[in-house]
Amino acid sequence: MSDLVAYVDGGSHGNPGPSGIGVVIEGPDGETTCIARWIGHQDNNVAEYVALLEALQHAVEAKAKTLHVYSDSEVMVKQMTGEYACRSSRLHSLNWTCRKLARSIEFSIAYIPREQNRHANELANQAARSATELQPHL
Repeated sequence: MSDLVAYVDGGSHGNPGPSGIGVVIEGPDGETTCIARWIGHQDNNVAEYVALLEALQHAVEAKAKTLHVYSDSEVMVKQMTGEYACRSSRLHSLNWTCRKLARSIEFSIAYIPREQNRHANELANQAARSATELQPHL
């Protein structure tokens, strides 16, 4: 079992619009896994949660002992820590699923400024752009 650190970001070009996620997962041995994926036509908050969900699923599949997540989404971080209630119907099921997965490991999440989350942000933007370039009618 290992300790993982994940930097997550989600974004949309337009809000809502073509969206992507970026996840950078660092393992204890220095190995880094990068994930960039288009997630369809979503808003920024949904994209942020999908990025978190991707990191949580990766940690559970890898049988990680702990997952420390860093995100530049203050809303998502405060909802996940319980500081804010998640009242949005479109985010409620994502929040619930992430909280359920988070209970299966030692989990922490913290807010960081966008400048400290640059790699995940670039991956998310790359994923959203690639779908736009492939499907310009979006």
